[in-house]
Amino acid sequence: MASKFYVVWKGRKPGIYTDWNSCKAQVDQFPGARYKSFKTQAEADAAFKGSPSATVVKKSNGQRPANGHKSSVKTYSSNEVKAFEADTKIFTDGGCEPNPGEAGSGVAVYRANEVSELWYGLYNPMGTNNTAELNALHQALLMAEQELSAERSVAVFCDSKYSIQCITQWAVGWEKKGWKKSGGEIKNLELIQTIYHRYQTIKDKVQILHVNGHVGVEGNELADRMSILAMESKVPEFVQYQEPLDVPAILKMRAG
Repeated sequence: MASKFYVVWKGRKPGIYTDWNSCKAQVDQFPGARYKSFKTQAEADAAFKGSPSATVVKKSNGQRPANGHKSSVKTYSSNEVKAFEADTKIFTDGGCEPNPGEAGSGVAVYRANEVSELWYGLYNPMGTNNTAELNALHQALLMAEQELSAERSVAVFCDSKYSIQCITQWAVGWEKKGWKKSGGEIKNLELIQTIYHRYQTIKDKVQILHVNGHVGVEGNELADRMSILAMESKVPEFVQYQEPLDVPAILKMRAG
């Protein structure tokens, strides 16, 4: 018999779970997750049928904590990415050579864990790595809106902690302070504001998650190759890759 019963009111799959690992899978990194443990099945049943506001509810350590810059971002492994439940997974990357210098962005779109589309472009002859990463994330959120309108669940995977924290953590405080910070200028402010306001409209339906670059996450590697292609082709628009989606061949392209 379970020693504890975990009620998830808001998570990937609301319900009652009899072990912590199952509960954690529903609430970990889920924005605004609500859950609580109970000693008996009867208490859990009663609580689940009721309202989470009727009792003390734990908040998961999601992406918008109050501590701003002191917050960390969970990094997802290749296996965790594959196991993550989402109809569509969008991977982003940006590159710049040198930094600052020629910059470009890339995106890889997966549906049912199979690569479906590749995108590249937004070449900037005087960009930075951070602007390239932010631009890629912006395109991913635009795509996420389309996926949601088609009633597909979606998650975004980005290898830039800076971009993730700008949009999901730091911008909350910056906005409250009139888009100012105590340390001085907010770099890339206009771009951050644009992405942040778009994220606010879909944040309850889309997660922006971190993966490390060049550790075998296929979607990240493909997005990386697209960012290099963007720099080499100098394409100012954001365009779909029209060549066959031959993953081994694309991975042999120059990496960033």
